Amino acid sequence: MIVEGKNAVKELVKAGRTIDKICAQKGDKAAEALAMQAKAAGARAVFCSRENLDRLSPSGKHQGVVAYTTEFTYSALEDILAAGAEDSRLVVILDGVEDPHNLGSILRSAECLGAAGVVIGKHRAVAVNDTVIKTSCGAAEYVKVARVTNINDAIRALKDLFFKVYAMDMDGEPLADADLTGDVALVLGAEGKGVSALTKKLCDGAVRIPMTGQIASMNVSVAAGVGMYEYVRRKGQK
Repeated sequence: MIVEGKNAVKELVKAGRTIDKICAQKGDKAAEALAMQAKAAGARAVFCSRENLDRLSPSGKHQGVVAYTTEFTYSALEDILAAGAEDSRLVVILDGVEDPHNLGSILRSAECLGAAGVVIGKHRAVAVNDTVIKTSCGAAEYVKVARVTNINDAIRALKDLFFKVYAMDMDGEPLADADLTGDVALVLGAEGKGVSALTKKLCDGAVRIPMTGQIASMNVSVAAGVGMYEYVRRKGQK
């Protein structure tokens, strides 16, 4: 896997992810220092021109550093459920999100707001790739992500453990009126499609973010951030 960008690569090094090779731009002190840190942890460090990095970079936005690392390691759903089991937990479930930038942004919000983990599907959904990792600004190294065969089975497992499971949907009750105490899972659907009908039916209810503008829906990553923040805000009022 190729990971680029100073923040994303810095978090890889900090988290102890195995980096096989790191390429840093000559003369960029921050990039060179990052390469030396990776080298100290066992990576092969190469210093090259910006032009060479431009050729190596998939996006062309490498910020002076490109790293070649091991593939992302997913967690099991059980690992997410074990996290913070002594306290109330928040789990985010993504039903068919396909844009890696959206997944990366959701992982960043999940890390910042203390979610126990994020559940994604194996089929018709984006996996954690280099774009996700870069967009998450390194948060992907700290958030547990479970990639499951069946989203609905994951929802059933959470409900068996007494999680309140809410689909975020325009037809739901206002988010401010929902019971967000205890263990909660928020389900968000694919871009442009929303949560599928069967998945929505499995949930305990649906919640919506009240909006006053002319556009009737938010980007899924923004909606996820609002939902997570509302959970954290309520928890802080206890």
